[in-house]
Parts: sequence; C-alpha cells; structure tokens
Amino acid sequence: MKNTFGNSLTVTLFGESHGEAIGAVLDGLAAGIEIDGKSVSDALAKRRPSLSTDTARKEKDEYRIISGVYGGKTTGSPLCVVIPNTDVKSGDYAEFSHIARPSHADYTAFVKYGGYNDHRGGGHFSGRITAALVAAGAIVSSALGKTGIKTGTHILSVAGVKDREFSDVAADVGELQKKAFPVLSDVENEMTEKILAAKKDGDSVGGILQTAVVGVPAGIGEPWFDSVESVLSHALFSIGGIKGVEFGAGFKFAEMRGSEANDPFFAESGKIYTKTNNNGGINGGITNGMPIIFNCAVKPTPSIAKRQETVDFKICENAEIEVTGRHDPAIIRRAAAAVDAVTAIAVADLLTVRYGTDVLKRGIPV
Repeated sequence: MKNTFGNSLTVTLFGESHGEAIGAVLDGLAAGIEIDGKSVSDALAKRRPSLSTDTARKEKDEYRIISGVYGGKTTGSPLCVVIPNTDVKSGDYAEFSHIARPSHADYTAFVKYGGYNDHRGGGHFSGRITAALVAAGAIVSSALGKTGIKTGTHILSVAGVKDREFSDVAADVGELQKKAFPVLSDVENEMTEKILAAKKDGDSVGGILQTAVVGVPAGIGEPWFDSVESVLSHALFSIGGIKGVEFGAGFKFAEMRGSEANDPFFAESGKIYTKTNNNGGINGGITNGMPIIFNCAVKPTPSIAKRQETVDFKICENAEIEVTGRHDPAIIRRAAAAVDAVTAIAVADLLTVRYGTDVLKRGIPV
C-alpha cells in the first residue's frame, strides 16, 4: 500500500476512519517556515460537517503537530500532524465486512488485502482521511501564500444549478477564502434546496468544482510525464470522489477550431500575458504565468438510503443492501477544501523541483 505523493516535497497519509487517529507526514519542507495555526484550523473548518447538507458525524478535528516544528517554525525534519477520531459508530458498518456497498471500495479492498483491511466507515479509503490531507495542505498553502501563490475552489455546478465561472480571478480567489459554502454568485440557497431534496429522497447528488491558482510564475513543470497537468491530476484523483479532471476549456476544445482555442500572447509593462486562458495557464506541460484553471467532476455520495442490488463477496452470492449510518447527501462543498489542499501540495512540489526545497522560505527568484 503506497500512501505517499510528491517528488521533492512529499505527503504521506495514515490512519482509518474508525481508528484511533488519522494523520499526515510532510517531508521536504525547508527549516524556518512559520506555521500559521489559524490557517490550518480555518481549512479544517471548511471541510468539517457543519451545514444541513452535510453528514451528521461531528468530528472536532483538533489537530496536533507532533514533530517537525519547534518554536512555531519548521525544523526541516518530517512534520507529522495527527487528528484524533472522536465520533465513531462502528456498529453501523458490521454487515459491510462482507456485503459490498455499490461504488465503495469494500469489495476491491477485500480482494487486494485478503480481508485484513479495516472496513469500518470505509477504513483507509474513507473521505475522513481527507481531514489529514487538508491539514497538511493548509500548512503548505500558508507557506505558498507568502510567495504570492493562492488557491481557491468554488462549486461550479450541483444538481443542475450553476455558479458563474472565474472572471477577475485573483479577486474571486480572495473572496472564496471567506465562504463556508464556496460559490461566486447568489446560488447557495438554490443549490442547498437541490441537495436537501436528494437527501429527503434517500439519495445524493454530485457536481463540478472549479479551481484557480494565481501567482504561479511561468516555467514551472516538466514536459511529458511530470507536466503540470499530470502532477495535478495525480494528486486530484487521490480524492475518492473525484472522477474527472479537465484543464482550461477541457472537453470544450473538441468542439473548437484552432482560431477559437488558441490563446494570443501580448506584452505589457515588461510582462507577457495571454488574452484568453483556454489552456488553463499551461502550455507544453509548463506554466505560462496565467492563472491555472481546472474543473473536477465530483460523483454523488455512494452511501444512499435506497435499497440497492449487490453481492455478499465472502460467499459470492447476490444480495441487497440499504445503507444506514451518517452520510453526506453531497460531498462537493467539503471536497472543495480537499481539492485546495492537494492543489497546494502539488504546486509546492513543482516549485521545489524547479527552485529547490527552500523556495517556500526564501520566496520565488525574480
């Protein structure tokens, strides 16, 4: 089981949904980076269930950094953050040790690990683990912010209700930092109604998240296998509910002509920009200095209260299941925090590959 992402800056995840604790280890952070505890708490609050559209499981997410920090600054050794699990109801999952919940990892994990995996609450495959990822990402994001790089994610659509796309990207990213329900226009109530309607029906909904990264200089990334798209996609698909990623115009490119798709360059005040940003700030796998823009498709929460067909995989017989327990009718609001986290980690890793591991401390060379 490989649980580490990154080349120069790495993050390793550990723990299970109903175990004693979950956590993350950041390795490759330079010594002397100031830890902003409030930014970590704020990021965890965005991921934590708190609205009527969220699960009833109420974890406090009181994190502890147990290594890699002294006097409020990184030491250069691996930084380990731990979050205790305090609100578990393992009895809700007794039958899932052998009955596969559709679209969950129950069956695939059983096959891969021979039944030794902890299935309770999804175990190591649970969205609960993203709390540790968000904590680690917030530490990195705070350091990135001091270099001028900021990340923001909003709900572009859910259950047919659409938010506007990014326009004044830097201002929009700044505005999203203040919002518990991350949208750019006045659609929160309409989205909430759609989510609660699915919940009332014992069902769930998915949607699309749109992310922007501003302040990334041109020249970051590698051609081919470590392109910016490749590295970000690798990180984003680690989030269990993400089933599709597109950059810039994405699949709309298939319907365009080259004259529509190309982003014309222009120079202004000694800097180079593009007039449009269909390529999402990336050419040839390398950043061009424009905002990095991408969308993520988030699937409907697979745990629903409707009766479904499945199998008992221990005896290989057909069965039915009606999932009980505490589940989100839509994970998309909380998934936004996880997307911001992995984006920050991936971008920071790309920066350290380009400029060295101390770039988050000394800043990006001009």
